Amino acid sequence: MKITTMLRRTTALVLAALPLAAMPLLAQDAAAQAAKKIKIGFVTTLSGPNAAYGQDMKQSFDLALEHLGKKMGGIPVEVVYEDDEQKPEVGKQKTEKLLQRDKVDFVAGYIWSNVLLASYKPVVDSNTFLISANAGPSQLAGEQCNPYFFSASWQNDQNTMAMGELLNQKGAKKLYLVAPNYAAGQDMVNGVKSMFKGEVVGQDMTKWPDQLDFSAEISKIRAAKPDAVFVFFPSRWGVQFYTQYAQAGLKKDIPLYSAYTVDAVTLKLQKDLALDTFLTLWWAPDLPYAANQKFVADFKKKHGQTPTFYGAQSYDAANLIASAVTATKGNLKDKNAVRAALKAAKFDSVRGPIKFGNNHFPIHNIYQQEVYKVSDSEYDIRTVSTVLKDFQDPYASKCAMK
Repeated sequence: MKITTMLRRTTALVLAALPLAAMPLLAQDAAAQAAKKIKIGFVTTLSGPNAAYGQDMKQSFDLALEHLGKKMGGIPVEVVYEDDEQKPEVGKQKTEKLLQRDKVDFVAGYIWSNVLLASYKPVVDSNTFLISANAGPSQLAGEQCNPYFFSASWQNDQNTMAMGELLNQKGAKKLYLVAPNYAAGQDMVNGVKSMFKGEVVGQDMTKWPDQLDFSAEISKIRAAKPDAVFVFFPSRWGVQFYTQYAQAGLKKDIPLYSAYTVDAVTLKLQKDLALDTFLTLWWAPDLPYAANQKFVADFKKKHGQTPTFYGAQSYDAANLIASAVTATKGNLKDKNAVRAALKAAKFDSVRGPIKFGNNHFPIHNIYQQEVYKVSDSEYDIRTVSTVLKDFQDPYASKCAMK
């Protein structure tokens, strides 16, 4: 009897303990899924004549991490920066190195659309999330949209579609378009033309990236006598075009409208050349949102200058990734949960209200901006009005994702 009783008691204790034992095992299993370190690869241009923009992106991404305490969801973060040298083939090589050797959890960055397009497939094919901090080619917003791709910036056409609307509001009837002949340039002019209600009297797609002499295009503009000229020329190309346009005496007679051609870096050289021109963009240093005011103030304090929109987008990219890591408690193996958290966009963006469309590109406001003179030696950009509110790119309808 004593042996039987002891067996019964032992069996009862074992059975009672089983559910309790299973609970810590499940907790341990869940904890084991959480990453011990978040590893991010960031590809941008860190050498050559456009290195200033890559540095602005890097500095802004680093600033976001400082504001996050260099942790995401309580987990330490490591960033591996790579220089694409503004070459698609180099960008692809550096991207593959991040995936295969560094084993990163996220890939971010990319200034140039042609570099992003070359690097895109290796990332998404590896089921790694790619967060663009600038380039927004139309292909990736439409039929080539992918569950593993998100844009923390914009789709290329968005801002120039707003420019087309601004031209309508300003009463322009005849328009001349000039842009470089590569993926982004093509998207930019298509964006303007899709919204502009007047007549396009001329269009030139210049050689990219070698052409810096625009005298032939400017002569054609003079002969066409348009009401307005739209240009997309980032970085030094924008400085050259503005300089040559003013030297030709056209600035006083034919107003310039531009996107991504004037920023905190180019303004140091463009100066008065950028006054009395028209800009559209989703972000400006003076937007009143708390996240933006902190970003701009701390960037100026740390680096002694105003950040560019390239930096603003990179700051958002870091916070977007952090929001997903926090929401999933660092369980990056659950790709569906990470994707849902990224799409939810639960972070304070420097642009204010933001949400993602079905194609994972932002739906946001786009503003008219102008350059103003702060002092004899300092220039800045300010917001004038909202041109398009909660605006979605036109390619979302071609994306099969819901």
